[in-house]
Amino acid sequence: MTKTLVIVFVKNIKLGKVKTRLAKTIGNQGAFEVYTELVKLTETATTSMQADKRIYFSETILDDQWMGFSKYAQEGEDLGARMKNAFQKGFNDGYERIVLIGSDLPDITATHINAGLEALQHSPVVFGPAVDGGYYLIGLSKLQNSVFNDKPWSASHLLEVTLDELKTLEVPFELLDTLNDIDTFEDLTASSFYKNNIELQEKIKQLHD
Repeated sequence: MTKTLVIVFVKNIKLGKVKTRLAKTIGNQGAFEVYTELVKLTETATTSMQADKRIYFSETILDDQWMGFSKYAQEGEDLGARMKNAFQKGFNDGYERIVLIGSDLPDITATHINAGLEALQHSPVVFGPAVDGGYYLIGLSKLQNSVFNDKPWSASHLLEVTLDELKTLEVPFELLDTLNDIDTFEDLTASSFYKNNIELQEKIKQLHD
């Protein structure tokens, strides 16, 4: 066991349950294919990291995915509660620096995640801002209940509201590079992830021929 932990929140990959905004344009099967590829990228980014890793599935733990990783099921009524519970367990188990990421970022690398862990050596909170106003990474060196309670999840001002509250509470924080996740067809087609994945382009094209 190390003193650092990376938590990955991943949705169970089910048709009609992933990337629903994207599905409005390319259909449920297309969204399914895109999310499957994004999860693979996240797995690649985390596999070689020295930190311990825990995968938290949205519903059911799947033994045939994320081989070799510790796996759990998310618990809580909303995203904030689910994240807080995962952090709380990590701190209870003795970890000193914990970062949590999602699994739909085309540009995520181990460098970004390690930067979050390093930032926690001198700041109690770190965020990786997302272009849409949320965040793709949150890191804590001790539990900060305020960041999880009564927040506008999925809203474009989520990070702004969270940072304003931390400033009021005089809790220092650090920000990493801003990345774009994929929620819409425009996000998808503008991404290098899609432009460089000819096989995925062909799958999407076939679904619409």
